[in-house]
Order: sequence, then C-alpha cells, then structure tokens
Amino acid sequence: MRDFAEILDMAADHHGGRQALEDILVSQPYGPPLSDNPARLPDDRWLSAFTRFVFSAGFNWKVIANKWDGFEEAFSGFDTGRCAMMSDEDLDALLKDKRIVRNGAKILSVRDNAVFLREIAKEHGKPAGQVFATWPVTDYMSLLDLLKKRGSRLGGTTAQYALRFIGMPSLVLSKDVVAALVREGIVEREPSGKAARAKVQEAVNIWMEQGGRGLTEVSKVLALSVGP
Repeated sequence: MRDFAEILDMAADHHGGRQALEDILVSQPYGPPLSDNPARLPDDRWLSAFTRFVFSAGFNWKVIANKWDGFEEAFSGFDTGRCAMMSDEDLDALLKDKRIVRNGAKILSVRDNAVFLREIAKEHGKPAGQVFATWPVTDYMSLLDLLKKRGSRLGGTTAQYALRFIGMPSLVLSKDVVAALVREGIVEREPSGKAARAKVQEAVNIWMEQGGRGLTEVSKVLALSVGP
C-alpha cells in the first residue's frame, strides 16, 4: 500500500500536473452539493436525493435531471409522511404519470425509502438526515451498509453518489477506485463482504490522515491515479 503522496503524484502525472489535478478535484460534475451543512437538510431533501440516484442508476443522468421538477410535483415534494402512506392506487397512478420515468420497482422504492427515513428518525429521536450527516467519516462503510440493508435500491454506488450530491464526504467505489484499491493490495475485487469493506475503511482512514484530505478527495485521487 503506497503512501497517499505517491498516489497523488500518480494522479497528477496522469492528468497534466498538480494544478490540473487540483482543478479536477474541486470540480462538481453534478453541480454544487445541496448543502454545505447536510445535517440541516430536512428529510424530504434526503428522500429526493436518494430517489434521484435510484432513478439515475442504469439510466441517463441528464434525462432524470431535466425531468426533476416533474418528479418533485408527482411525489408531493418528497414529504416523507405522504410518500410513506402512498396507497397501491397512488402507485398505479404514478405508473401512468408522464412527469416521471415510469419504472414500477423504482417508484415503489420511494415509498419504501420514506418508511425507512421515518423509522430512523423515530429510532434516534431526530431527523434521519441528521443521523446520516453526523455519521463518523472514519466509519463510512457502515453507513453504506445501513443504507443498503434497510433502504430500498440504495446498494451499489447509488447511495454513494447520492451522499456526495447532498454534500456528504463520500467514497464512491467506481470501477477506477476499485482498480486502485486492488493495485494497492487492499482488496482482490470489488469489496462486498464485511472483511473486505473493513480493509477499505482502514486504508482510506490512513490516506485521509497522511494527505490531510477529506474522504471525497481521497476517492477522487484514487480514481484519477488509475489513468486518464
């Protein structure tokens, strides 16, 4: 496992030098994050973000972005109480609603994730978004595990991208990031098991400390170190 400074140099070599790399690291391909203080975001914005990336999975991101005002209208502003109580008749109506992408399983995930957010809020006595936003970055992988196990369609990189979009520190286990982790001897393949994910967490914690960088920057540097 290389020191983070070496990985940073590899990324800079692939992308036109250190300044060019720094410019890439601060770029925001999905636009600015929803908030610089995600703990203050109400749970309807978390449900909105999760839904945006559930629908974007395997689909064209720009199509979803262009239709998003329609999604907000169709799902009542993603009010968690209203979405959690959607009836089967409501779901059937949404399957015919041209304002959204009419995918039955993904539409159902909105109700399921609204229920999930309300359960987390009840368990902790505060909004679910506050629970997620104050999760220790050094235990990030366990947050992903929670979202995958109790949320709906929040596995893979869906929740990871949603968290970054919201403004949370986020390691995205993209193809290039996984390739970098394999190259560094952290894992042998995409980390799906508990032991492998613990190794990833341990490694990124070391790199964050070595580089004085946040989790999102470490994630981007790993991806960029693989090549142009």
